[in-house]
Amino acid sequence: MDKGFTFVMMFRKGKIIIGIFLLSLTNSLLHAQISPPGLGDANTAFWSAFGVKHQLDSLGKKQSLSYIALGRKSSPDNYNPVSKQAIIVLNHEVYHSFAPNQQYSYAVSYRRQPKYESSAPYEKEATEQEFRIYGRYAYTFNLGIKWKLKNTIRQEFRKFFDADFRKTEENFQLRTRIKSQLTYNLSNKNNQKLALSAEGLFSTSYLNEPEQKWTSFGYREMRIGVYYMFSIPNSPFSIDIEYVNNLIRNSRSIKKGGVHYLAADLIWNLPFKHK
Repeated sequence: MDKGFTFVMMFRKGKIIIGIFLLSLTNSLLHAQISPPGLGDANTAFWSAFGVKHQLDSLGKKQSLSYIALGRKSSPDNYNPVSKQAIIVLNHEVYHSFAPNQQYSYAVSYRRQPKYESSAPYEKEATEQEFRIYGRYAYTFNLGIKWKLKNTIRQEFRKFFDADFRKTEENFQLRTRIKSQLTYNLSNKNNQKLALSAEGLFSTSYLNEPEQKWTSFGYREMRIGVYYMFSIPNSPFSIDIEYVNNLIRNSRSIKKGGVHYLAADLIWNLPFKHK
């Protein structure tokens, strides 16, 4: 066999092997997780999201995640998780893994959330719009081959308007979120993972009404979640199935063990492409 032909074949095989390796690495790096937001006081709630996660560089250190999501919830007097519209979310976030085990991200978000009367029949009385920007820093500890512990701090600025972009009772809010998540790699087949998370939320708000003033900074809620994550075989898609228990301070739901969420997210993972 001609040596030149043999060299070309070996080179092509090498490219194929490298391509397969990079594709599998990309799928691992691009696995996304979209945590459901607070949907207000309720008994149960349901959250669903469709996201596109895009690798922005060839090294897999920079990614973006854009998603659209819908949330529904029960009324205080029933347990139907899709009884009432709860929220619409548009979100775009950029991640940068700038050092081993360290990552920061920044994001912009728009949210539209109906407000309901506090007494039966709990009819809709208003709509609130929210514009949000936030930054996040995360550090991951590798606890052996299968376990990882990720600790995250996230700082948010939230600005509120009514449906006609007029002032609301709450002008804006500064909120700090501290989260720990323990992840276990169930199987490399389909990139299956199981995670347990706990997140505390602390905030202060500047009010328009009844008078212009700051509220005290303090603990507002806790979110405890269990996640099952996997990739769909032979496709660029991955799925998260989640249960979240939202414990809201001084809420009606806290007496019943918090708000119980079921959630499902579909993520389309796009690899990096040279221009």
